[in-house]
Amino acid sequence: MDFAPFDKRGYPVVPPQTGYGEWADHYEATVATGLDRPLLQSLRLIDWDSVNTAVDLACGTGRTGVWLSQNGVRLVDGVDITEQMLRVAESKRLYRRLQRADVTATGLTSSSYDLCTLTLADEHIADLQPVYREAARLLVSGGYFVLVGYHPFFLMNGIPTHYHRQDGAAISIHSYVHLFSDHHQAASEAGLTLIEFQEHLIDEDWVLRKPKWRDCMNWPVSFALVWRLE
Repeated sequence: MDFAPFDKRGYPVVPPQTGYGEWADHYEATVATGLDRPLLQSLRLIDWDSVNTAVDLACGTGRTGVWLSQNGVRLVDGVDITEQMLRVAESKRLYRRLQRADVTATGLTSSSYDLCTLTLADEHIADLQPVYREAARLLVSGGYFVLVGYHPFFLMNGIPTHYHRQDGAAISIHSYVHLFSDHHQAASEAGLTLIEFQEHLIDEDWVLRKPKWRDCMNWPVSFALVWRLE
């Protein structure tokens, strides 16, 4: 579902490549670490130290790649459509390889990775089936696909992924609402099996960092799905 019918903010809307290109230089200073880090840390069914090769789909500025490297993953490749984001990721000097490509058609070699990740990007993908198929194609048998996303509850309550330009104008990035059943159907058709599912709520730690979110206390703000290729 397109996000537009749920929109309560009315911000100007730009395509993901435009929005993340403008956001790249201050993305890490403004994106809430509570969206993804607590979820990654909460996952229990992946032994990160045993992961030799990973591909970070929609790698952005490299935040997930940094976390993976810090938690024992040896070799990480990154893929993103936005040149400005890739330049920031390259400056971290932790990726084995970075390339500009769509996450649904990376051009990477099949059956090459123990792990695929997609973090805070699924809401910008109109159809989930191609990205799940691509993740399954890239994984070795027994490999994992970890998807961390902005919760559809927030989108359906009218709060889009957005950023602010230098002049202070709020800009929304074109988004779609995916139900968890949409994820399950797309993953199942790609041959992936769900083995872990976590959700993260707005809590006191979050509100201490971002007091304006207090009205959203206890709302589910993000989620993590862990799939395994049998």
